[in-house]
Amino acid sequence: MNHAGSTFLMRAVATCRAVWSLPFEGQFALGYAGPMLGRGNLAGARKIWGSRRRWREALTDADAYDWARIRAAWYFQARARDPRAPVFFTKSPPHLLVVEELARRFSNPRFLFLVRNPYAVCEGICRFRESRGLGLSDGSLPEMAARHAVACLDVQRRNIAAHGGRGVFFTYETMCMEPERVAAAIRRLVPELEDFDLRQRLAVGRYHEMLTDMNERHIARLTPARIAAFNRVFRPRRDLLDHFGYEMLPDC
Repeated sequence: MNHAGSTFLMRAVATCRAVWSLPFEGQFALGYAGPMLGRGNLAGARKIWGSRRRWREALTDADAYDWARIRAAWYFQARARDPRAPVFFTKSPPHLLVVEELARRFSNPRFLFLVRNPYAVCEGICRFRESRGLGLSDGSLPEMAARHAVACLDVQRRNIAAHGGRGVFFTYETMCMEPERVAAAIRRLVPELEDFDLRQRLAVGRYHEMLTDMNERHIARLTPARIAAFNRVFRPRRDLLDHFGYEMLPDC
């Protein structure tokens, strides 16, 4: 789920001696042979690819992926502290739609399932797109962001139900509040990551700091109109928010 702390998580995993990892999301690797955001039928989908059925269908089209080429591109560009490292790690938020394929195409796969308070996610999506001139001309960006967040929560719930036995689920909030407990769960899932540690200062975008829960400052930026727009989408799918322990904000 984008805007949920996966970049910090990626940077932390990459510090492990046993890991080969990419310095960027797998979907942006040179030679990536799969659907690419911002191109063709995924034009306009950046950060909100879950909000429209046609975008989700493009990203889940099995024929659109050449996993042999993807795997070769990833392994060629991966970096490691130790050339004998036995674990390869990558992350790409859109790949939460193709967990079944990843489970089939890679040997002994393990998954880290991550979600975050959808209001904070949507605030980050809207701020990112608007700051880069990617707002929608009809003013529907808040609604599209909320639809995207709902789609991600829905798919992630199904991923955890189907593949929870080969993964660890945790929320952004738990990762920030209880980093050692989450780190211990990840080390149990992949024992080779014995030096994995979330308590470190890492560069993520314009920040270079310890893992910090930014929900409060992000949600504080929301206007009453924006909260109301999110709620129009969240209300019919309140079951998803309840499932992950998130409360709806009241309309102001």
